[in-house]
Amino acid sequence: MKIRLALSLATASLWYRRKVLALVCLTLTLSVTLLLGVQYLRTEVKQSFTSTISDTDLIIGARSGQLNLLLYTVFHMGDATNNIRWSTYQELKKDKRIDWLIPISLGDSYKGFRVVGTDSGFGKHFQFGRGQHLTLAEGQWFSGIFDVVLGAGVAKTLNHGINDKIVLSHGGGRTSFSNHKDTPFTVTGILEATGTPVDQAVYISLQGMEAIHVGWESGVAIPGRTLTPEQAQGRDFTPNAITAVFAGLDRKILTFRVQRDLNQYTEEPLSAILPGVALSELWRLMSQFERALLGITGFVVVTSLIGLIAVLLTLQAQRAHEIAILRATGASPSLIASLYIIECLALAMVACLISLALGTLAISMFGPWLLTNYGVQIQLRPLYLEEWALLASVPLAALLVALAPALSTWQQSRSQGFGSSGES
Repeated sequence: MKIRLALSLATASLWYRRKVLALVCLTLTLSVTLLLGVQYLRTEVKQSFTSTISDTDLIIGARSGQLNLLLYTVFHMGDATNNIRWSTYQELKKDKRIDWLIPISLGDSYKGFRVVGTDSGFGKHFQFGRGQHLTLAEGQWFSGIFDVVLGAGVAKTLNHGINDKIVLSHGGGRTSFSNHKDTPFTVTGILEATGTPVDQAVYISLQGMEAIHVGWESGVAIPGRTLTPEQAQGRDFTPNAITAVFAGLDRKILTFRVQRDLNQYTEEPLSAILPGVALSELWRLMSQFERALLGITGFVVVTSLIGLIAVLLTLQAQRAHEIAILRATGASPSLIASLYIIECLALAMVACLISLALGTLAISMFGPWLLTNYGVQIQLRPLYLEEWALLASVPLAALLVALAPALSTWQQSRSQGFGSSGES
């Protein structure tokens, strides 16, 4: 009965002060939305980051540190310390423990975007996210020497379409004065957006990568030595070396054994890394920044709760007459004090519910737009336990916030001396 009466009185009190408390609720809602949104984004970005490449068991390249190998093969940042011989790649293909291989050849660029030489295995075996394969938004994979497939980000940024002609640049810089102008490429396909570095790269065949470098042995084009597309037809462009290899094993249990054998390869110095381990290490180096962001957001929520205390204490002075009437009608001090607790909890719960609704709406509306325009993959999903705990901490904090005015009101109502002296 007392609980029902307290709820009824709290509801009436909230409605009577709805204009002031609506502003408080709005402030708290925005704070909670920011807090939950940052945590949600942290989780999604981490998931997207660590799933930049998936179901690839090993990345094999010239001897170097694992982060360096990961950065230039997966994130297209930096350069390889050396190449690996084509004969080594052929030996890897003979290893029965290895199910598939994707050769990667780097070194050129197109208007600041990395050019990746590879083969048909890239479209067939490369996966990202939760085991998702690459798909084409339009067109088809390269089949000729001078065909090119563009990542979604490249096509959007440079406004390219199917059958456009593009000229690649020598070297990996954003600005280059050495262009392979004698061998233009034709866009045959554009990839769907993935939210990974795949979107920011240009893909050609290994043969195409070799063909455009004929006559460039000294680092610049030698007049009369470069090829035209017509001269390149029918010639053998098997590479002598490639930059790295992505490998998928037939049996995952053999991963560490194969890694050890490759790291001890006697024909040339190699490094074989586990991409998942390397990605986790790289994220660990970056995680301090996202923790700092979450901490700042937490302070925003704390500030909103302090504002709630200030409002409640201000309203308390205005409720002296109301408290006197409640005491005169027999309301106990504990019942009157409980009104503040119920009101604070109600405001916090409403703020949390509105925050969930706003977050769901925002992700549904802007998730596809972020992926298409900025390559950021944010998916709508159920909240994780950590996120539920963070959300539940807001009503708990509101409960603690309510104790100050509740205790003050309890003491004030007891001093008024209405009702039975034994009431509490």
